[in-house]
Amino acid sequence: MTLNLSVDEVLTTTRSVRKRLDLEKPVPREILLECLDIALQAPTGSNAQGWQWVFVDDPDKKKALADIYRHNATPYLDAPKPEFGDARDEQRPLVTESAKYLNDHLHEVPVMLIPCLEGRPDGVPAGQSAGFWGSLLPAVWSYMLALRARGLGSAWTTLHLIGKGEKLAAEVLGIPYEQYSQGGLFPIAYTKGTDFRRAKRLPAEQFAHFNAW
Repeated sequence: MTLNLSVDEVLTTTRSVRKRLDLEKPVPREILLECLDIALQAPTGSNAQGWQWVFVDDPDKKKALADIYRHNATPYLDAPKPEFGDARDEQRPLVTESAKYLNDHLHEVPVMLIPCLEGRPDGVPAGQSAGFWGSLLPAVWSYMLALRARGLGSAWTTLHLIGKGEKLAAEVLGIPYEQYSQGGLFPIAYTKGTDFRRAKRLPAEQFAHFNAW
């Protein structure tokens, strides 16, 4: 069942959900595949569709992935962060607290998703790298939007990819490491309530440029 949300509401209220993930309610595989059918309509370079989507609901494998993530995330989350000098500094404590909660409870989420794309863009020119990730990340965002429309949530995390983490995760899941790159690790769960709101963002005028920088 989908929520009665407009397109704009889905786009502006799809949040990185951490503390409001329902760790107890199972997520049916048919929902995962329904959202994937939608996500696969996203654009992909040369219509290659070189993506693969690895869903993980096995408790032992979830724990192994959470341990890899935690190894990288804990020192990162505990390290001091530079200040922006604007409203973003006021939001940081809440974001950090939320991220630490996910770090502690990641192994408890009903499902994890690791989207993969064929190839490895390591060391390639910027244009090639942009084209590579542009063939996966739009579909991942579409997946998160589809989850939101159905009362589920996720969070875009990449910390498990640092250092040896990506290769270790590939070994856990049998992903051909030399052939496929991982685009992140996404916890998936129903959300506790569906009343998400717009985030506090800096005004568009601060980031917009017309005809020149």
